[in-house]
Amino acid sequence: MDRIVIQGGAKLNGSISISGAKNSALKLMAAALLTDEPVVLTRMPRLADSRFMGHLLARLGVSVEEGPGPEMTLHAGRIADTYAPYDLVRKMRATFNVLGPLVAREGRAKVSLPGGCAIGARPVDLHLKALEALGAQIELSEGYVEATAPKGGLVGGEIELPFASVGATEHAMLAASLARGESVIDNAAREPEIGDLADCLAAMGAEVEGAGTSTIRIQGRERLSGVRHQVVADRIETATYALAVAAAGGDVELEGGRWEHNKVLWRAMSDAGVTVEPSDAGVRVARNGSQIVGTDIETQPFPGFPTDAQAQFMAVMTMAEGTSVIRETIFENRFMHAPELTRLGADIAVHGNEAIVRGVKSLKGAPVMATDLRASVSLVIAGLAAEGETVVNRVYHLDRGFERLEEKLSKCGAQIRRESE
Repeated sequence: MDRIVIQGGAKLNGSISISGAKNSALKLMAAALLTDEPVVLTRMPRLADSRFMGHLLARLGVSVEEGPGPEMTLHAGRIADTYAPYDLVRKMRATFNVLGPLVAREGRAKVSLPGGCAIGARPVDLHLKALEALGAQIELSEGYVEATAPKGGLVGGEIELPFASVGATEHAMLAASLARGESVIDNAAREPEIGDLADCLAAMGAEVEGAGTSTIRIQGRERLSGVRHQVVADRIETATYALAVAAAGGDVELEGGRWEHNKVLWRAMSDAGVTVEPSDAGVRVARNGSQIVGTDIETQPFPGFPTDAQAQFMAVMTMAEGTSVIRETIFENRFMHAPELTRLGADIAVHGNEAIVRGVKSLKGAPVMATDLRASVSLVIAGLAAEGETVVNRVYHLDRGFERLEEKLSKCGAQIRRESE
C-alpha cells in the first residue's frame, strides 16, 4: 500500500495545471450510454474513480479507450447488458448513475444499490423518485434496483426535489434527455458540474434550459448523437491547491482554474490574509510573510462554501492567529480528519457539526492516516507547512480524486514523494 512522505517547510512557487473535474467526468461518462455514437471527453482526469467507472461501462458493453493525452473515447454502439452487479457499484456512488441512462435507452435495468460512505449516509431515494416521475416502475429486491420503462419509453414529467441534490439532479437530467416530451426539475442543484453536464447533453441533441438555476427544463429526444466535449476544470482541485499555497506560503498560478466557481472560498481566504485574484491563465494565489488570520466558514450548496473544501480549509486554520469556527451542514461524519490533524499538533474541538479550531504557532510532522478523499489531501496540506516529516498512509483515497498530486506540488518546490510499503 502506498504512502506519501512530505518534508515540510518549503514554499510553493510556480504554476499548477488544473485537471478536469472528477465529479463532472463520472456523470459525463455515464452519458455515453445514451447514444450509439462515440463520446469523446477531453481534459479527462486520470483517476482511480474514472478507471472504476470505465470498468463498469465496459461490463455493460461500452468500448472505453484512453489517450492520447487527457482524452477518453466511449462508444456504446450496442448495450451488451443492463445488469450492474454489486462488485462494480459498491465502491463508488457515481456508478449508480448508469441506472437512468440504461432505462432510458434500453427500457430496463438492474443495478446494485451503492455501498456505504465514510462521510455519512447518502440515500438514493431521490434518484428513484425522479425516475418514477418519468414513468419508470421501480422494484427493490435483495440489494438491487430493478427499473422498467413503460411501453414506448420514459415520458417527460415534473420532478420536485425536496433538497437540491447534485446526484439526483444529474441522474434526472441523464434520463430525461431520452424521455418523450418535456421534463422539469424543480429545486435543482446549481453546481458548475450541473452546467457542464447540461452543455454536453445539449451538444448531443437534447434541449436543456435553466442549468445553474433552481429550475431545469429538458426536451428529450428519441435519439442522441455523439459529441466531443471538454470536461469543466475541477473547482475542488483548484480550491485544494489554493489552500496548499495558503498553508505553505509562496506564489502560484492555478492554470485553467475558474475564478467564478469558488467566489465564497476566495472571500474567506482573503479574510484570512491570503492574496487571491483572477489572472489571464486562471487564478493566482500568494502568501509571503503575512500571518494567517482565523476565519469562520459554513458549508452550503453552491454557490456557498463547498463541503469538499472544508477539510482543506481546516488544515490552513490550524496555523491561524486566533480561533475559527467551521460548520458542516451538508454531510454528517465529515470531521474525521480532525483527530489526524491533532496528531500534527493542531488544537481542534468537534461538537456535532461544528469544529472550533484554535490556531497554533506551528505543526509538527508525524505519521497520519487518511480516512476519505478530502481528508487525505487536508493532511497533505498540513504536512507541507509542518516542521519535519509527515507520512500520510492509506493514500488510495487520494488517488480517487487527485491526478499527479505529488508531481504538481513537486514542480512548485514541495518536498513530497510517494513510497510503496
